[in-house]
Amino acid sequence: MANEKAALLSVRKLGKRYPGFQLREVSFDLREGLITGFIGRNGAGKTTTINAILSFVHPDGGEVLYRGVPFSEDEQMIRQRIGFVSAGMSYYTRKKLKAITNVTKTFYPEWDEAAYGKYMRAFGLEEDKTPAELSNGMKIKYALALALSHGAELFILDEPTSGLDPVSREELVEVFLRLKDEGKTILFSTHITSDLEKCADRILFIREGELKADSSLEDFRRSFRIAETAQVSPELQAASRGKCRVRDGYTVLVPQVAAGAFDTREATLDEIMIHLEKEAEEA
Repeated sequence: MANEKAALLSVRKLGKRYPGFQLREVSFDLREGLITGFIGRNGAGKTTTINAILSFVHPDGGEVLYRGVPFSEDEQMIRQRIGFVSAGMSYYTRKKLKAITNVTKTFYPEWDEAAYGKYMRAFGLEEDKTPAELSNGMKIKYALALALSHGAELFILDEPTSGLDPVSREELVEVFLRLKDEGKTILFSTHITSDLEKCADRILFIREGELKADSSLEDFRRSFRIAETAQVSPELQAASRGKCRVRDGYTVLVPQVAAGAFDTREATLDEIMIHLEKEAEEA
């Protein structure tokens, strides 16, 4: 389509094998200026994919390109353009943020002090604080401020809202939307799908190391409906893409193409992921 966003980052047949787990030729594009949600249960391969993209682990196969350039050809330049933020990131807990920043910026030749000041103020961060004095949500904002200050245009977020209270999660989602308004591109890996329903443009769904869906959020949600029933009929079972036991019976995930034969309602992103996982367990 003429208005299709350009691919900022392209992943091609990325693979990684561990004892008991295999990432299986994962391929997708991150479109410029969009938020892409990366969903799947714990252990499905989200973090392995991210680690392989960023060369934190050496992939067994595949290729990652940034604006069409393989990472291997200009890794230093590409790393300047990517900001990685994880809920598991840690800093020297008793060092002031100012000291941490002074060390960090020595690694980035294109460090922008004006941008750093702008985002520290926007996020309500004080340089005289230490990481020990920050909430988990504020630590994420500090990591974002650092990434924005070295010219990052792609943000890879690994479970950034995990463990946060609902108010803090809402504040971070608003920050992500603000970054999107500024033209930034975000890969948002999470199992908290309600956060993605507020901000994501596209969805990647990974299960057992295989990418099972890559589509717009709207198309992904429209692909399925939920039937609520006291008993699952043979016809409904035949159409089912997974069923869950609930207090008054069952919820059954039905593909949109088969939904006309049943009484159904819209499915949430959370319901789709849970039911598809149930389908895999039942197979």
